Amino acid sequence: MCGIVGAIADRDVVPVLIDGLKRLEYRGYDSAGIALVADGDVSRVRRTGRVAEMEAAALAGGMQASLGIGHTRWATHGGVTEANAHPHISHGVALVHNGIIENHEQQRARLQQLGYAFESQTDTEVIAHLIHHYLKSGDDLLGALQRAVKELHGAYALAVVSRKEPHRIVVARMGCPLLVGLGEGENFVASDVSAIVQATRRVIFLEEGDTAEVTRESVRVFDADDAPVEREVHLSDVSLASLELGPYRHFMQKEIHEQPRAIGDTLEAIIDAAAFEPELFGKDARELLAGVEGVQILACGTSFYAGSVARYWIEAISGLPCSVEIASEYRYRQAVANPRHLVVTISQSGETLDTMEALKYARSLGHDLTLSICNVPESAIPRASRLVFYTRAGAEIGVASTKAFTTQLVGLFALAATLAKLNGRLDGDKEAGYIEALRHLPGSVQHALNLEPQIASWAERFAPRQHALFLGRGVHYPIALEGALKLKEISYIHAEAYPAGELKHGPLALVDAEMPVVVIAPNDNLLEKVKSNMQEVRARGGELFVFTDADSNFGESEGVHVIRTPRHVGVLSPIVHTIPVQLLAYHTALARGTDVDKPRNLAKAVTVE
Repeated sequence: MCGIVGAIADRDVVPVLIDGLKRLEYRGYDSAGIALVADGDVSRVRRTGRVAEMEAAALAGGMQASLGIGHTRWATHGGVTEANAHPHISHGVALVHNGIIENHEQQRARLQQLGYAFESQTDTEVIAHLIHHYLKSGDDLLGALQRAVKELHGAYALAVVSRKEPHRIVVARMGCPLLVGLGEGENFVASDVSAIVQATRRVIFLEEGDTAEVTRESVRVFDADDAPVEREVHLSDVSLASLELGPYRHFMQKEIHEQPRAIGDTLEAIIDAAAFEPELFGKDARELLAGVEGVQILACGTSFYAGSVARYWIEAISGLPCSVEIASEYRYRQAVANPRHLVVTISQSGETLDTMEALKYARSLGHDLTLSICNVPESAIPRASRLVFYTRAGAEIGVASTKAFTTQLVGLFALAATLAKLNGRLDGDKEAGYIEALRHLPGSVQHALNLEPQIASWAERFAPRQHALFLGRGVHYPIALEGALKLKEISYIHAEAYPAGELKHGPLALVDAEMPVVVIAPNDNLLEKVKSNMQEVRARGGELFVFTDADSNFGESEGVHVIRTPRHVGVLSPIVHTIPVQLLAYHTALARGTDVDKPRNLAKAVTVE
């Protein structure tokens, strides 16, 4: 769940809240709501669906106030219902929450014993009741929040208001971004600066464990020990935002967390059109793609793994044969060309020398149908290609690619669906289903990001190790490869990835108690096979670290550690399961003290052979 905005002013803040929620909607939420404090009471409107539906209800009700909070939600705990939508209210205390509270069941049981009745299935409602509980014991709203968060395990960004304290918002942050926007006689809170950019560019990024009190005239920030602290004021500039660390320790961490936005931006044209149109790839794409008989993908490093995922999609969805080659190998072998095959080159920078030279070689063999998937407009590879799909990841500064990879996957999935449509293999219902899945994809990625505290705890186990094994099957095997690459790149731990079915053909000899084995195990048609492969590891004393889905029907046991996303997202699952392996690599490198953004011996754009 994600997307918070709040405001306190001497004017009606409802337009500010609604505009902010619209700016956060790129992540694909399934409900939205606002809560207002006015005339000694709290009023609320919530709706499932788009922000526009909630806006219509708020306007119809004539809602106005000078203090309010708003939220857009992607369902995790509890289904997509109005009762589960934020804000949640407990006896005049209203709050919105991003993140996941891991000990919510224990807190729920405790609060029920104290007499609190629950109206939702969410983990968030326990926080509202917990804050009210401490208010009853004599704390003010800030003190109640500070006491409550010390009892929460997990990730959260919180914004809280109360009918009894109508002149302030209190907020807290742990594991999820939250900032305060500074205005003239008015102030704001948000999970993303884009939500308040229409009102102010001056922001304070809260740090881990911070709480804060926000009034019209002042902002007071407190650290994790509740001691007053000064946080730097930043002047946000959208054109420079990608060059600033903000609240993050490294650009890699920042870019990992930017993925919901980057994916949403990359999807914008597809979602707006509600269709996979060839023109996504260029004005001549309809004519050029109509006669394609197969696909040849050329790329290096992380981009090669993106192409490896695309091979599964293209063959399964469009019915066309697809091959994927490392560009530096392809350019030096005697390839057999089919001029009716589409050559797809993938490069974040658009300047990767091996990929550029492979494209030139393909063209020399008679490949005239060429498409570049790239993040940098007007770079060399797009200029040399007849068709282009630009990802909209923004500047990626960390050497280890993160948001470029997932946005490349979005572009490649769009290509698979477009080719299928041109081949008559994508009917209207299936196309609509894919579009809907893409609309929810940024929210699914945000949920995976909310698992960061759990993944960070795993990293402490990985940090002392010298070797690791990654396993996956089918379309998730390339994600295992990408996970191993990320761990190698930035932590310097030797890591290898294999299709899980290959264990018994050699790699099982490496498995012992000192070899952590990471398994990508979503709830797909290969899950039972993966479970069997996991048993092979346990029988040899190997320790398993499993990324799976909530409905995968297996749990933790001795030597088996499990982290779950709440639901399987079908054909787009490889994109969501990329996030945990990125976070595992990042936090392991952090624990080992390596230079995360500038790993040894590597450069961002590889422009030499």
